[in-house]
Amino acid sequence: MRFELISNSRDVIVGMRLAGIIGTLVRVKQEAKKALIKAMNKRDVAIVLINESLAEEIPEVVSELKKRIVKPLVVVVPDGKTIKKPRRPITKYIKEAIGLKI
Repeated sequence: MRFELISNSRDVIVGMRLAGIIGTLVRVKQEAKKALIKAMNKRDVAIVLINESLAEEIPEVVSELKKRIVKPLVVVVPDGKTIKKPRRPITKYIKEAIGLKI
């Protein structure tokens, strides 16, 4: 079993290649969809990595594959291009969910 990477960044492809992970460089949305579906159908792939900025371009495809297909696992990895909001502590999520102060 192996990893496969789909990215729109040459730097991410090169960095992951140094770790032994083969990647596919895509430039447009349609290429990304095709590459993701192709990787999902490979029998020897256990985990498909997709960088965050690319996953944000095709969120419907990524979420559908995550819900529908158990293997391979789809993992969205940060790539430095996207800046997310800082993560909140777990206690804030619990407080919002059940209304208890911890």
